[in-house]
Amino acid sequence: MIQLKKPLAFIDLETTGVNPGTDRIVEIAIVKILPDNTKSIKRKLVNPEMPIPESSSAVHGITDDMVKDAPTFKQVASELKQMLDGCDFGGYNSNRFDIPLLMEEFMRAQVDFDMKNRKLLDVQNIFHKMEPRTLSAAYKFYCDKSLDDAHSAEADASATYEILLAQLEKYPALGNTLDSILKEMGEDQMVDFARRFIMQDGIEVFNFGKHKGKSVADVLLAEPQYYDWMMKGDFPQHTKQKLTEIYTRTKLKKV
Repeated sequence: MIQLKKPLAFIDLETTGVNPGTDRIVEIAIVKILPDNTKSIKRKLVNPEMPIPESSSAVHGITDDMVKDAPTFKQVASELKQMLDGCDFGGYNSNRFDIPLLMEEFMRAQVDFDMKNRKLLDVQNIFHKMEPRTLSAAYKFYCDKSLDDAHSAEADASATYEILLAQLEKYPALGNTLDSILKEMGEDQMVDFARRFIMQDGIEVFNFGKHKGKSVADVLLAEPQYYDWMMKGDFPQHTKQKLTEIYTRTKLKKV
């Protein structure tokens, strides 16, 4: 049992996407633990006032039709603020995702939500610290062996193969072919290896800087000088190669 000096509110959000600057909440759940360890729960569907991408609905199961009659965040902001008043916050990956996006929503709703003197407990951090995700830790977990020559390239590569074999045995759903493994795990839709660009709903978008989340092609059409800036910048060659491919394709379509 955890000893608390003030309420601890565990927050989880389902959203239209993962960008706090542009995405919106479609569901919020708050599990509030009081110092006497009694619990209260609030869950609300929220109308995001924007379409929910199919890729996001596929993750959380919430569709436009399910939230069309739900209140907007602005309509429930005061109620949520009241429930969270005087609370510390908890969550899973909440410091990087849920809390930043929730604060953005309060700001959009013009509701002053003071974060001073609140403690933020991200349970994922405990998990990662107490159960390290290193190759040595994986080798011990899956193979019950110590990786004595860690960071020797040959030992690391051999250990990685052994880990894969152990994973295939432990998780039958993976199958035993590359295709079946990647189908189960989801195959990365890489654009460039440095991930300066990513695929989103079938198009390349920026994954950094002032244009993050925007279509690369649209930005290059509107700001051709951005292409020159990136080509002169300290970006990996593969990133520049992919940028040039997109730029060339975009210019040809324009013609």
